[in-house]
Amino acid sequence: ILKIINKKLNNFHFENKNLKKTHILFNKQVINLIKKEKLASFLRNSFIQKMFFVHNRLFILKELNKLKNNKNWQLYKKIIIEDNVGDPIRYFLYPKSSGNKINHAYHLSVLSSEFNINLKKINKVFEFGAGYGCMARIFSKINHNTSYICFDTKYLNLLQYYYLKQNNLNVGFNKKNNFFLISSFSKNKKFLLKKFRNLFFIANWSLSETPIKFRKQFFKIIENSKFILISFQEYFEEIDNLSYFQKLKKKLDKKFEIKIIKNQYYKGNIFKKQNHYFLIGKKL
Repeated sequence: ILKIINKKLNNFHFENKNLKKTHILFNKQVINLIKKEKLASFLRNSFIQKMFFVHNRLFILKELNKLKNNKNWQLYKKIIIEDNVGDPIRYFLYPKSSGNKINHAYHLSVLSSEFNINLKKINKVFEFGAGYGCMARIFSKINHNTSYICFDTKYLNLLQYYYLKQNNLNVGFNKKNNFFLISSFSKNKKFLLKKFRNLFFIANWSLSETPIKFRKQFFKIIENSKFILISFQEYFEEIDNLSYFQKLKKKLDKKFEIKIIKNQYYKGNIFKKQNHYFLIGKKL
């Protein structure tokens, strides 16, 4: 796995197009992590945790209790069981899982509960900004026949390849892979818009952290989706996200039952508190 990752990395030239300052720095840190071959415990790295691994936060307990009281708890109980890949920190109040897995499952429960959606029937997912592959791993447990696309930078694709491959999933850079890793929209546009329709579009604090201009090219994919789950913070750098997603909601209102819901448990970190939201949708 490391040979394949390093071979690909050696052929890459660093690109910062479409990345905000926060993500330029983050991608460079990921490159250094891969070069040093310190992936066995990559989820213990502070910069990884800061960007996309929530662990021992008290608000996670509220999310966990919400899951336990949900009619689909037996499903959520199964999908939040944590793996050993990446050496994740277990949630101190529920060691079978991690704060991150609980958090991801809670997000899915918001969509499922609001629109009465059976997650087991979802078999096509496009995730914009797939992190290290946590949500993809969750869907491998929800539906074994899921076709899943992880769209991210090419450096994060390598991290996703490591994590999902170590979990024995059919992951790679080919359309034939169950978990298909892509970093270019233009190269895959025809496939995405014609053959990968009626999908579940997921973007957890990812679409909201890209330049406005870059977001526009993904409107068609969102519009062609069957379900939408976008998590976002009110502001990111100089962008007013709440205003942006309210306008997006209006554009989608004719084709979707769509809601913007305040995240009742997550308010950011102690250094930067602000409101966070879910934009969720179900095609009419």
